Amino acid sequence: MKTMLDMFLGQTEQEVEFMPIVPLGEDEMDDQEKGSIPTEIPIIALRNTVLFPNVVLPITVAREKSVKAITEAQKQGKWIGVVAQKDGNNDDPGQKDMYQVGTLAKIVKQIKMPDGNTTIFIMGRMRFRIEKFTQDDPYYTAKVKFLDDDFPKGDAEFDALVSSIKDHSERIAQQSPNLPNETSIVLRNIEHQSFLIHFIASNIAAKLTDKQALLEENDVKTRAEKLLQLLQSELQLVELKNEITNKTRADIDRQQREYFLQQQMKSIREELGGDPNEREIRDLQKRAEGVKFSEAAKELFHKNIEKLERMHPSTPDYSVIYNHLDLMLDLPWGTYTEDSYNLKKAQKVLDDDHYGMDKIKDRILEYLAVLKLKGDMKSPILCFVGPPGIGKTSLGRSIANAINRKYVRLSLGGLHDESELRGHRKTYIGAMPGRVIQSLRKIKSANPVFILDEIDKIGKDFRGDPSSALLEILDPEQNNSFYDNYLELEFDLSKVLFIATANSLSDIQPALRDRLEIIQLTGYSMEEKTEIAKRHLIPKQKELHGLGKVPLKFSDKVLNKIIQEYTRESGVRELDRLMAAIMRSVAKTVAMEEKVPAQVTEEQVEKVLGKPRFNNDIYTKGHPPGVAVGLAWTYVGGDILFIETGLAKGKGGLTLTGNLGNVMKESASTALSYLKAHAAEYKIPAEKFEENNIHIHVPEGAVPKDGPSAGITMLTALASAFTGRHIKPYLAMTGEITLRGQVLPVGGIKEKILAAKRAGIKDVILCRQNQKDVEEINKAYIKGMRFHYVTEMDEVLKLALMKK
Repeated sequence: MKTMLDMFLGQTEQEVEFMPIVPLGEDEMDDQEKGSIPTEIPIIALRNTVLFPNVVLPITVAREKSVKAITEAQKQGKWIGVVAQKDGNNDDPGQKDMYQVGTLAKIVKQIKMPDGNTTIFIMGRMRFRIEKFTQDDPYYTAKVKFLDDDFPKGDAEFDALVSSIKDHSERIAQQSPNLPNETSIVLRNIEHQSFLIHFIASNIAAKLTDKQALLEENDVKTRAEKLLQLLQSELQLVELKNEITNKTRADIDRQQREYFLQQQMKSIREELGGDPNEREIRDLQKRAEGVKFSEAAKELFHKNIEKLERMHPSTPDYSVIYNHLDLMLDLPWGTYTEDSYNLKKAQKVLDDDHYGMDKIKDRILEYLAVLKLKGDMKSPILCFVGPPGIGKTSLGRSIANAINRKYVRLSLGGLHDESELRGHRKTYIGAMPGRVIQSLRKIKSANPVFILDEIDKIGKDFRGDPSSALLEILDPEQNNSFYDNYLELEFDLSKVLFIATANSLSDIQPALRDRLEIIQLTGYSMEEKTEIAKRHLIPKQKELHGLGKVPLKFSDKVLNKIIQEYTRESGVRELDRLMAAIMRSVAKTVAMEEKVPAQVTEEQVEKVLGKPRFNNDIYTKGHPPGVAVGLAWTYVGGDILFIETGLAKGKGGLTLTGNLGNVMKESASTALSYLKAHAAEYKIPAEKFEENNIHIHVPEGAVPKDGPSAGITMLTALASAFTGRHIKPYLAMTGEITLRGQVLPVGGIKEKILAAKRAGIKDVILCRQNQKDVEEINKAYIKGMRFHYVTEMDEVLKLALMKK
């Protein structure tokens, strides 16, 4: 009793919870005691607790009204009424703020505390109901009616109910860590059933309204049933709390155990000479501090570091995970080079590196201009299409220099495995990331100029279709989350300036071609090649052959001779090789300390390069009837094409030779049908078609040929053969024909015109709709050439055939 008393001396009536004390030797009130109790008593209100009969409660009185009520009660037999107030936060409760049913209490002991407050011990004796308040000030007094308990006698069900209450209470006491161990002992020693119910009701952690409902219940059996329900809820709550606590404790114990074991392993390793992989892991973590990982990448990195810490370096997976982490750290996450927005400087860099190509230069400058004004935009996916040797790939490096970006090149020629681009899953032996991720890892920048060289020469077999993998890489709407199988993360490629190069569009998959911004590049004219040789090829070859200080010059006449008589190309690769041959000859002269001429002469060119390889006379001199000169486009640029027609006695059969494709064969049949239909107009006897076999041949039979552009040339050759009229010299033509004799436009006009210029052709017949293509060519490059635009085949024959 003394221990409990000491425990609660410091509590006030404002405290939230009370621990009622078990009285010693108290019992129910007898009739004599009941008769001595006045019906009008002082009233005090308690916060957050209900006093039950026969339960002792220590409280510290602080309210002025309560102190005066206690003082008055001490004078009047120490009886005082105790009720619970409805709102515990109310410091000055009124009559309506207090419950009407309370407990009559007797002041057992009163103690003056050092701080001036008064602590009293009150013992509940009997329930009452307030009939009316008789005084509000200086303290509450009320007239009350005492309530009797309806106690069942000889009821076995009630006995079982009380036993269940005791069992539940003991279980709660055993499982509640905050209750003292003596609680179970106290519960076992309480014999009086009514007091047991009241004592447990005082101590249970129930709501104030539930406790008040127990106090207001007159039937003790019903009161016990309600209490059992509250105990069952309390027991469930205690068991749930213990389950959560035990689970948490088990988790903490497991973590502590793992930590302890890890520390032991660490000590053992140190004794054995240190952890071989600890330094590597620390190095990886240190490198990761400055990397701007995405959230997904950061999570994967930490996860793999934890795996690595648990592995021994000799396990196979250790090197796999280490290499993967090393790749993650090497990639340029959010690392960009700063673009140069100086458009004039960019223009100068492009002009210095490449002569001509105005269309591409304008497109790059437009991109820079938008980037400068907007600050950010998705990079375009450009595709340079043109013959080989014109500088498509080297132009990519110039673009990178012009906009101050890093440059990387990926050759796609012959690529046949989709994993080369997307990477292999790292579970395979020898797995590697894709070539795209490898390239970015190498240059340490997420916004380079990325050249996809020879995109039209990608292979395709049972291992996959790399061009389909390129669909994601080259789609601005998708490449911001490019997924590499080895990296197992998404990487942003949207800031990369992809530039593809190709010789022919026909070999590019349609879905891939749809994602590309096509920029057509045409071959160089003789004038352009001369300028390129002066500005780039000659200085480069002099430097490569150690002739930088040797005064060596090439005149335009000599350069023209080399270009016209030793090369037949749209680009300048062969011209570059010829320049290298001349420089080697000069280097030999210098090395032998012989006199070096200051000017390279035509004789010296022939001495080094041999006799001229090409002669334009074949294209310009007169030919027998039936031979016409056409213009063709190949993947290496424009070319001159002869169409030869021969007649022989026979039954009107048509023979086509020269490795011709289906479209070209159909053009020949169309031309012959048109000529037969209009034989009278050209004064050709109808029987001549029946009496002669016709043979059309296109020389250079080893080279496949196809396309509709030789249609008007075939018709002209046929008309020449049947009429016996010669075709004008220095004349070439290109265009498609219809069965009605209309001339349709064709492509590759610039290449064809330049090929005609190289061959010395002076007159060219074209479809009128191709006039716009001719007007795009620099006038200086086609000086001395005449162009004849036609719409009907009749116009072609009038221009091409000479009079007999």
